[in-house]
Amino acid sequence: MSPSLLLEAVRDAARVAGSIALGHFRGPLAVERKPDGSEVTIADRDAERATRDWILRRFPGDAVLGEELGSRGEPGGRRWLIDPIDGTRTFVRGVPLWGSMVAVEEGGVVLAGAIFCPATGDMVAAALGEGCWHNDSPSRVSPVTDLTDATILATDHRFRHHPWREDRWRRLASEVTTARTWGDCYGYVLLATGRAEVMVDDQLSPWDVAAVIPIVHEAGGVLTDWRGQPGMGTDAVATNAALADIVRARLGVPE
Repeated sequence: MSPSLLLEAVRDAARVAGSIALGHFRGPLAVERKPDGSEVTIADRDAERATRDWILRRFPGDAVLGEELGSRGEPGGRRWLIDPIDGTRTFVRGVPLWGSMVAVEEGGVVLAGAIFCPATGDMVAAALGEGCWHNDSPSRVSPVTDLTDATILATDHRFRHHPWREDRWRRLASEVTTARTWGDCYGYVLLATGRAEVMVDDQLSPWDVAAVIPIVHEAGGVLTDWRGQPGMGTDAVATNAALADIVRARLGVPE
């Protein structure tokens, strides 16, 4: 399938997830705890189920991996990754900075990805060679070159899984104009649309990061894990191109 068709497919699939989730947003929700302590609701499950059905009707031979409903299909071919609500804690508190993420990969290469934030009206999507798009317009990372002018974002500045990172984050934050949290996928939306220069995460699963990879790359940014490696890592440091080296140096990320 051509990159342009995959771009449209991930957009459409993310819209399916986001539309279902939005129907539950700020409504009564029973919140459950998964074994890892994270929160889940019927909105997460309904959104993922609808998205999986949409994908498998159109691509019946493909595999699917979702946060809530697990994997289906044979490994080794094309695979779709779904995070029906990225930022469930944000979602259940009525804060609009959450999104639905869909990506498609093959052979370990993410071909296309989309982040749909229906409560804010942001759709950011990209496919390899097709550029990054914010709603219907081309999207690029910011041209900011001076760290003191930067806005930096994180999902949680406490870095509970790697506490040593907190001190490095605080030192970086002391050098910039603005440092904020409430990150999750919305932080990558802000980065890819030029409204922030840095977004970092302390712990990620494949469905959290897959869509972000082509989005940041096609927007002209740089995405690595905290060890400086590209690809679907278990954490992430995403930056605009101009500040990539200096930010990684401040955070202790190897070149």
